[in-house]
Amino acid sequence: MNEYVIYSVPAFGVFGLLVMAFKSAWVGRQDAGDENMRELAGHIANGAMAFLKAEWKILSIFAVITAALLAYSGTIHEVAGRAIHSHWIISVAFLIGAVFSATAGYIGMKVATRANVRTTQAARSSLKQALKVSFTGGAVMGLGVAGLAILGLGGLFIAFLAMFADLGVNQVRTAIEVLTGFSLGAESIALFSRVGGGIYTKAADVGADLVGKVEAGIPEDDVRNPATIADNVGDNVGDVAGMGADLFGSYVATILATMVLGQEITARDTLGGLSPILLPMVIGGLGIVFSVIGMLFVRIKDEKASVQSALNVGNWAAMILTVIASYFAVMWILPDGQLTLRSAGFDKMGVFLSIVVGTIVGAIMSFSTEYYTAMGKKPVNSIVQQSSTGHATNIIGGLSVGMKSTVIPILTLAAGIVTSYYLAGLYGVAIAASGMMATTAMQLAIDAFGPIADNAGGIAEMSQLPPDVRERTDKLDAVGNTTAATGKGFAIASAALTALALFAAFVGIAGIDRIDIYKAPVLGGLFIGGMIPFIFSALCIQAVGKAAMDMVQEVRRQFREIPGIMEYKAKPEYEKCVAISTKASIREMLMPGAIALITPVAVGFTFGPEVLGGLLAGVTVSGVLMGIFQSNAGGAWDNAKKSFEQGVVINGETYFKGSEPHKASVTGDTVGDPFKDTSGPSMNILIKLMSIVSLIIAPYIYGIGQ
Repeated sequence: MNEYVIYSVPAFGVFGLLVMAFKSAWVGRQDAGDENMRELAGHIANGAMAFLKAEWKILSIFAVITAALLAYSGTIHEVAGRAIHSHWIISVAFLIGAVFSATAGYIGMKVATRANVRTTQAARSSLKQALKVSFTGGAVMGLGVAGLAILGLGGLFIAFLAMFADLGVNQVRTAIEVLTGFSLGAESIALFSRVGGGIYTKAADVGADLVGKVEAGIPEDDVRNPATIADNVGDNVGDVAGMGADLFGSYVATILATMVLGQEITARDTLGGLSPILLPMVIGGLGIVFSVIGMLFVRIKDEKASVQSALNVGNWAAMILTVIASYFAVMWILPDGQLTLRSAGFDKMGVFLSIVVGTIVGAIMSFSTEYYTAMGKKPVNSIVQQSSTGHATNIIGGLSVGMKSTVIPILTLAAGIVTSYYLAGLYGVAIAASGMMATTAMQLAIDAFGPIADNAGGIAEMSQLPPDVRERTDKLDAVGNTTAATGKGFAIASAALTALALFAAFVGIAGIDRIDIYKAPVLGGLFIGGMIPFIFSALCIQAVGKAAMDMVQEVRRQFREIPGIMEYKAKPEYEKCVAISTKASIREMLMPGAIALITPVAVGFTFGPEVLGGLLAGVTVSGVLMGIFQSNAGGAWDNAKKSFEQGVVINGETYFKGSEPHKASVTGDTVGDPFKDTSGPSMNILIKLMSIVSLIIAPYIYGIGQ
């Protein structure tokens, strides 16, 4: 039974990857349209690949240096009088995590650049077929991310157990300790991919909007717009490749946090005490299976059907089936009787109910995000109305919506943390996050179809296809804006629960039993931690602003110096705009990443674990609030702009594209772009990455500052 349960974990991962391959092949067989459409799609694919290659060159240097440092730290056997059982193999785990994270992003980008033009072609026939192609493309990404995560965690755990069996160390503890390297690699690449991709896509988007829409009066995806190819490339490198690496890191960190706490549980089972460690991986594997089933429910009958409802049905089917299956998994894997973690006792029913709590928290977060960002809802309509009095009131409206949107998610998170802790202690909090993230494959499929639909609309516009084609892709894109915001809220919620679990693991390993804020250094660490998400966000937004200025100047130059662009007699120099975004994103992503990696090390080795604990508490609370605020404000601004594209009524008068209120909404959307696609979604990676770095250095800072 022991081997059966352990080996089922990587088997779930293989299953996900096999279904991914099948769906990817299906997408490839769909009609890619005429020669002009294929040429435009080729420009987008080539630009996306050029960015990834440039990014990977920088990240490979970072990965090698970091792996070398980790290998060196593994040669230290005693710190502050404590035996340390780290091995150089943690550096190998780090590299594997980094490669898997980059691969997850690559899979998403590759299928997205194939599915976009095929979605455009499908939209020429029906909305139903366009949804099928775009969602299947998203499903490939979701299954690739979840499959690689479960395969990596399960396969490496089995390999490390065997490797450490004869080394005279605690076999299980050391295997999990080394797995933190895998998570560190995943989260590190995710941070740079998300920030770099976000800077790329928003620099291009802002340039296309401000000059193309506002100044030249043409659509951002018009073939005459020099920034349009860069904008569509950005959808892939930021919203697809960056998002894939992001969710891969989140998924791994969530399961790992539960495993770290699970190793401390006293459990008399038939699995040699491994049941609390294996449970989160098994639940993640079940989530893959039921995500595949949920994907079958995403379909519509005709043009009038609700795309959002179809996605919701599939999502709920996946979540409910996973919760039901989790009950049997918990009852089968965990032993009867009392389980104990740090003097807190609980039973397996408490563990299952914690999973239910995590699922409910995720659902409420999704509902809240949808309410604050969806077209037709009161918050977005309020921004639409305020656009009628100018650009400033539009900005004020968006900021207020984003700030108000933090209330329900934070109250929900607080209730979820307290309830799951009551049910199963700190393990309950961690397993609640694992339950929430179990259907990551489905969540990511819903999230990723949006950028594919956005690209499809761009190709339709550039190819000058009939208006009904763009109308269909716009319907998908509008829903995609909401699902993208929902996915970000979901990821931030999981980050909060995961960070708390990692924090609890850090406290145990670092040898402290509390964080005393009555101590001035600890309180100072708390305030510094609260500041970090602000400076991190500022650097990200500033980077977008700098790159956008360069982009705006370049687009203006081309309109000014290349005669015939507006009359379709000359082709813009798309490649120069692509080069601006690429160089800016690679250059500007380094500083925010350095802050996340270096700060915990500097504070921990200078002031000790208790001050570092205060820092982590500040980062977590501030980062969650900033993430929710920025993601929801940006999503609301975006859909307020899209509302004008369908026509809105303000004070009895109907306004469309090109109207003064629409121009105000474009400004709001431009401000919201770096909020929702660069700094906002990076908050969840920042929180978890700093927690993981702290967890890795915890044994080495034991006793400092005491």
